Amino acid sequence: MKFPGSVLVSLVLFVAETVAALCLSGAYRAAGDRMWQWLTLLFALLPCALVQLSLVFIHRDVSRDRPLVLLLHLLQLGPLVRCVEVFYIYFRAGRVEEPYVSITKKRQMPKDGYSEEIEKEVGQAEGKLCTHRSAFSRASVIQAFLGSAPQLTLQLYICVLQQEITAARSIFMVLSLLSIVYGALRCNILAIKIKYDDYDVSVKPAAYLCIFMWRSFEIATRVTVLVLFSSVLQIWTLPVVLVNFFGFFFYPWILFWQSKSPFPENIEKALSRVGTTIVLCLLTFLYAGINMFCWSAVQVKLNDPDLINKSQNWYRLTVYYMLRFIENAFLLLMWYIYKTDIYLYVCAPLLVLQLLIGYCMAVLFMLVFYQFCHPCKKLFSSSISEGLLSCFRFLCFICKTPKSTILTDKAEVKSPENTDEAWSSSKTIDSQKGNPHQSVSSNA
Repeated sequence: MKFPGSVLVSLVLFVAETVAALCLSGAYRAAGDRMWQWLTLLFALLPCALVQLSLVFIHRDVSRDRPLVLLLHLLQLGPLVRCVEVFYIYFRAGRVEEPYVSITKKRQMPKDGYSEEIEKEVGQAEGKLCTHRSAFSRASVIQAFLGSAPQLTLQLYICVLQQEITAARSIFMVLSLLSIVYGALRCNILAIKIKYDDYDVSVKPAAYLCIFMWRSFEIATRVTVLVLFSSVLQIWTLPVVLVNFFGFFFYPWILFWQSKSPFPENIEKALSRVGTTIVLCLLTFLYAGINMFCWSAVQVKLNDPDLINKSQNWYRLTVYYMLRFIENAFLLLMWYIYKTDIYLYVCAPLLVLQLLIGYCMAVLFMLVFYQFCHPCKKLFSSSISEGLLSCFRFLCFICKTPKSTILTDKAEVKSPENTDEAWSSSKTIDSQKGNPHQSVSSNA
């Protein structure tokens, strides 16, 4: 039985970030910065409430007679109680013989074109631990992108405006960045396990390292770009954020309406149609929050029973990173044009170059992960290098199409003149051939 290390890491990040947010909020209050105090509290308490809600929903505590657990969740102590329960189950496992076990069938990764199916006995303790790990993974994603990401953006924005980085604020920003990167890492692992649920997936340390570096560069550069742009063009910050957020929020719903599929009813039996709609809106809300800062490895598909798109779409991945790079470059260009005196001692061209290179480094680590370190790369119908080549060929074909049409139009314009000249020259030759006496008389 695996040690529940992911649960412990999630709890440590959750508690440390919450305590740091409360301390920093108290410091803002002492300094008289009421607006920064309330914004810091908002970005700290809102994800806490959503984390409690997700843990209660996954463990179905409402339908069970557990009033003490529900009370502790209301007091924002749910993750602490769940972690104690996890380690209680882990250390008691094996001491008492379980009355029954369930048998699961998983396929191994293909070797030489063959994939063996293995059976594994799963006891009650291991099944409960698996449920807890899954719940904490989802809670870490919620905490990261609905709390830590806005919090990191806010604190970095305050540092830029006040031109000061205090010790408390720097520690808080480091904790927030670690929380976001860990949440993105858990999102990648969740996507892999959901897409390849029939296989026994084991993630190697090299894959964890690639994901960590990929997400660190991507999130750090994205947050820095947003902060720089918002520090000089405050009026345009809200439109940029709203267009990004609502674009990703409505995208799954648009695809769902285009598919004309029936409304999903199998999410939870105890939920009514209104409750199901609220859950789906919260899911797309989280999906939009993730895509605001980085690529969402989990693609929401509302007409699928698992609500997840299990196909590997390299085109969508390529389009996302190309558009995001263009957007970051445009926002940096606007910052460079309208930068104020607070950036007087900053080498602006070097900073722009560093941020763009940082984003390219994120893309590089992403390519290395999908090409070499992905645990299920043998199941890909095409590698990411082949997918990117096909994408670039498609884009080149689109770019060459207008040129080819212009060339054909020019050829059509020139062709009548050429035919007229050829017709006139042939007419002259024919006339000379038809009147030989005229040529003889002229020679005489």
